[in-house]
Amino acid sequence: MLTKIFIKIAVASALVAGAFSKPLPLDRDILARTDLSFNNWHGISSLSGFDNFYGSDNFDGFSHSVSQTIVEHDSELVCHSLSVEIIQQRLLVLQEMAKRIITEQICEVETQTIVFQQFHSSVGHFSDDLLRHSGRQVGFDRGIASHFSSIVEQDSSLSVDDFGFSGHDFGSQFVVPTGNNWNDEFSPVSVGSAFQATQFASSSSSSSFGFF
Repeated sequence: MLTKIFIKIAVASALVAGAFSKPLPLDRDILARTDLSFNNWHGISSLSGFDNFYGSDNFDGFSHSVSQTIVEHDSELVCHSLSVEIIQQRLLVLQEMAKRIITEQICEVETQTIVFQQFHSSVGHFSDDLLRHSGRQVGFDRGIASHFSSIVEQDSSLSVDDFGFSGHDFGSQFVVPTGNNWNDEFSPVSVGSAFQATQFASSSSSSSFGFF
């Protein structure tokens, strides 16, 4: 009994210590609502036109309600479950491609940081969609996703083409795959539990490497 109590106290102390020994995370929504302009921020020329993509008051594209135009289909788009390892492979490819684009096509480290944080913050909003907290449909923009194959040239180098869209176009060709097992009665609890478990796992992983 005393051992269990000691373990609980030790865990609680570790959590408290971690909370005070690491910097407070930035509130993603506060950052998204800022009207701070990054055009030529601190005189960095590679940031010229940065605000044109989403707008100076819309850092990651989500400070305003994202307009979703659901595209009608002749045949319904249905999800098909694959092995989770196959999904993890694809997502890791996307992760490393994002790193490649940032490190190969941006030379200023400040711009690398700002562009990555914009990307990271924008992708992070998908959690709110999956949890059904955002009021947005859970899907993707087909028009923007269609450019994926144009990112890399035939010789495996990164393309430098302008795809002809901006962040303002996001949501204009939105598709919502069906066939998932969402249930309005039970899923809010089960999905919320899954999310909380991932947050604990992520926190534990970071703390094990001393990242507080």
